[in-house]
Amino acid sequence: MAPAPRALTLILGGARSGKSRFAEDLALRSGLARTYVATAQPFDDEMAERIAHHRERRDGGWTTVDAPSDLATALAASAGGTRIVLVDCLTLWLSNVMLAGRDVEAAIDELVTGVSLLTGPAILVSNEVGSGIVPENALGRAFRDHQGRLNQRVAAVADRVTLVVAGLPLDLKLPKEP
Repeated sequence: MAPAPRALTLILGGARSGKSRFAEDLALRSGLARTYVATAQPFDDEMAERIAHHRERRDGGWTTVDAPSDLATALAASAGGTRIVLVDCLTLWLSNVMLAGRDVEAAIDELVTGVSLLTGPAILVSNEVGSGIVPENALGRAFRDHQGRLNQRVAAVADRVTLVVAGLPLDLKLPKEP
């Protein structure tokens, strides 16, 4: 089988919007071998249940890579060839970066550079957090601002950007015609 061409898709949506399921369906329809790069960490029982639910929903055709913080490296190692990579999600990755006290802008730069250099198809899932109320504390506002900038930067290098609302996809950016 010939290597799959590079195609970067960003799937945005709010909490429980159906964005992860939509992204998984896209990966399945590609017909390629699938790698799921998970960024969640089970800090509590509720998050452990969410992670288990996501794992149960995927069939045995997925290879799972846990990458809560070093996402650029995990993507570089997983992408290319005849494989599609799905990252779920950039929002949890950003939370992990912030909680670790890392330089957020440097981490975003590294990630955006990394996804720009991918040689195979990838789907990145991220939450759209800018449509809600202004968070009441400084950490919440900083997170919202970083998330908005991260989404903008990834959208700029993505070939396709889709917003999922109530399980319905709305294409915001489509690949340019050759």
